[in-house]
Amino acid sequence: MDAVLPSVVPQPVAARLTRAAIFLVVTLEPGDDAERAVRKLCADLSGLLRAVGFRDLEGGLSCVLGIGSDAWERLFGAPRPKGLHPFREIRGRHHAVATPGDLLFHIRATRMDLCFELASQVMSRLSGFVTTQDEVHGFSYFDDRDLIGFVDGTENPVDAAAVAATIIGAEDPDFAGGSYVIVQKYLHDLVAWNRVPVADQERIIGREKLSDIELDDAAKPSYAHNVLTSIEENGEPLEILRDNMPFGDIGKGEFGTYFIGYARSPDRIERMLENMFIGLPPGNYDRLLDFSRAVTGSLFFVPSASFLDAVAPDAAPAPAPAPPLAAEEPSQPSAPRGDGSLGIGSLRKGASHE
Repeated sequence: MDAVLPSVVPQPVAARLTRAAIFLVVTLEPGDDAERAVRKLCADLSGLLRAVGFRDLEGGLSCVLGIGSDAWERLFGAPRPKGLHPFREIRGRHHAVATPGDLLFHIRATRMDLCFELASQVMSRLSGFVTTQDEVHGFSYFDDRDLIGFVDGTENPVDAAAVAATIIGAEDPDFAGGSYVIVQKYLHDLVAWNRVPVADQERIIGREKLSDIELDDAAKPSYAHNVLTSIEENGEPLEILRDNMPFGDIGKGEFGTYFIGYARSPDRIERMLENMFIGLPPGNYDRLLDFSRAVTGSLFFVPSASFLDAVAPDAAPAPAPAPPLAAEEPSQPSAPRGDGSLGIGSLRKGASHE
């Protein structure tokens, strides 16, 4: 990866997986007061995290704050991260929906009480200024398995490889140290899934269920989940970092996976989702989607921790630069003026002085 400037500290995007997490997506209320409250939280977030995390130094508490496209305009204006845009819904055999989201808080720890306390403190700061769109409490399920029974995240990059996959470098120097994140909440039809023979489940996923060993290429169908989500560019794999977590509400009969993928460009994740929902080639979609339905979808930019620490709560967002003036069409020769000239070299009304 291109080296990040030593003075730029990323948010803990590449932190190791934890046993508990809270995913909180909110939208901003109208008005300057909401924008000021969010900017103030940005500047205070590192201190708030230290205060809560100090209660258990072995708890591994962390928080990643992501900012949506519309919220970025309201909070900061220009310049703008190159890859930031609203989540693009995908319609294929199945539907990847786009849902509202101005801020994402991805809170992780070894203990849920630490996550809960930090989320409570964050929302108390934003009370009256945001509306909660989605809140999911995730947990680690046995040996890092999803509720469908397969290990999730086996191919995640780690350490330096995780940083290289997720942290922006020289490709967008104004936002070096940042990242992008896409989240989707999937609900599983476990009754239907559990009726599928294990051998067929393994072909859908592309791995053995018990051992987590990847199937031989000859045994994997082209629609296998791990085939469609493996992408390359110029012969090199394009990796993302997943920190998916199971969640469930037994009383409601609701069981699912919260997908969260970090990358240094959202294009990587979007290509994977297109392969899953539309298919590669089109129609050869991910058969896991026959049992797992996406009910949310949002994209966020994750600025560096250095950026957040430097946010001034009262600073108005900078306006976008004005577009360059369009070149004028050459004028047709006009009738001779009284002085006998054609007006060549003269300044016409409204013309540029450049």
